[in-house]
Amino acid sequence: MKLSGPFKQIVTLNQLPLKGKLSDEQLEIIIDGGILTDNGIVIEVDNFEVLKQKYPDSEIDLIENEQIALPAFVDAHTHICFGGNRANDFAMRNAGKTYLEIAESGGGIWSSVQHTRKASEENLIDGILERINILLNQGITTIEIKSGYGLNVDEELKMLRAIKKAQTKTKATLIPTCLSAHLKPRDFEGSSEDYLNYILNEILPKVKEENLANRVDIFIEKSAFQPEESKNLLLKAKELGFQITVHADQFTAGSSRIAVEVGAKSADHLEATIDEDIEFLANSETVAIALPGASLGLGEPFSPARKILDKGGILAIATDWNPGSAPMGNLVTQASILATYQKLTTAEVLAAITFRAAYALDLEDRGILAKGKKADFITYETDNFQNILYNQGSLKPSKVYINGEQIL
Repeated sequence: MKLSGPFKQIVTLNQLPLKGKLSDEQLEIIIDGGILTDNGIVIEVDNFEVLKQKYPDSEIDLIENEQIALPAFVDAHTHICFGGNRANDFAMRNAGKTYLEIAESGGGIWSSVQHTRKASEENLIDGILERINILLNQGITTIEIKSGYGLNVDEELKMLRAIKKAQTKTKATLIPTCLSAHLKPRDFEGSSEDYLNYILNEILPKVKEENLANRVDIFIEKSAFQPEESKNLLLKAKELGFQITVHADQFTAGSSRIAVEVGAKSADHLEATIDEDIEFLANSETVAIALPGASLGLGEPFSPARKILDKGGILAIATDWNPGSAPMGNLVTQASILATYQKLTTAEVLAAITFRAAYALDLEDRGILAKGKKADFITYETDNFQNILYNQGSLKPSKVYINGEQIL
């Protein structure tokens, strides 16, 4: 067994509800604390000296200087498997070009598709690992990664195989998601419904056969797939044994309601969600994932995080790191900005990037420092946990632990 400490503060996030608003007074904060771990699992969290006396034979991981500890972060929505660069898209958008104008000039998602198709599997693995290391240095140890820039059998499988192979080269937990239904590719002959049937009949069976992903996502939007055909794909994907999630309400309302109706684990984006659908979403077990990076990248409104929490919903916050609309990839910066505009408490933000985000990925073994949980935690060289959000991402973790072992 290993005892890490003493920490000036340990913010455990233990015994917080999964749903609804949170006050900072609900946070369990252990002063001069220690974290006892064994075989990758948290055994006990308590005062450091109490644990030292209780477990005299434990190995001591002595923490010098004033540091605080909390559960490692979870990024529940990324697109970090891609080729190419879309800096020109960003410049054109800021110069006043519309989405359609950018797409017609060779930009947009189709640009990333072309670059990703040209990239070798090895190139994609290298890019994934480079971005994972950036996220690890932010204290993010569990990372969802989507396909969706291949859009045919061979290229989607290439992306998902790259993600699977990247998992063998990192200690972070990678959660692959098949987003073949990102948009209908320009080189596909047939309707969008035909393409969704192609996904069901040609892509998903191979994904399942090679155990490349257990999750399926779809972008429901006027520029992508329509509500009824999307609902059909999601229900059939569930029949095939996949968990489902939805890119919902990014520009137009209505698809978050579909996410709830089909039992999706999460509805992500939600910038255009209307009040009646917020209530419908909040009364379900579907996690609302806010993606403030996309709002910043596109100049769109933020997800109505405050309303979702006030109605009793489950809120997570993720980066949406992708080469087009959300290139920042800095979770704490985005979460801090969202908190400022939506008036989220520190407890609500920390919950949204730890155990509530983990729940969106069907992981209930992490995001909390308590007995029996996965021993992924991070430390900051500061005497006050509030400084994490106060510094809006400029204060970086000093140590990152995965399964109780320091990796950074």
